[in-house]
Amino acid sequence: MKEFWIYTALRVGLFLGALLIVFGIWSVFADSVPLVWAVVIAFVVSGVLSYTLLERQRSAFAVKVEKRAGRISEKYEAMRSKEDDDEA
Repeated sequence: MKEFWIYTALRVGLFLGALLIVFGIWSVFADSVPLVWAVVIAFVVSGVLSYTLLERQRSAFAVKVEKRAGRISEKYEAMRSKEDDDEA
């Protein structure tokens, strides 16, 4: 699950960085910054950036999840076939 935590931490970091940048730029041009709009814009910006910048981490996480699902599926099939053999 290391890949999950790395990807999640990078996503959170991108969001916080984007929020600080949006908030900072907005405060230069306006007296008051609507927090809701700053959060929405930062969410969109961090989403686009994470899609492009975090592709390697996302792929590593996907591979790990796929391997884990394969192992669980194999165990389930083994248990099911053993159960079928016991019934016969």
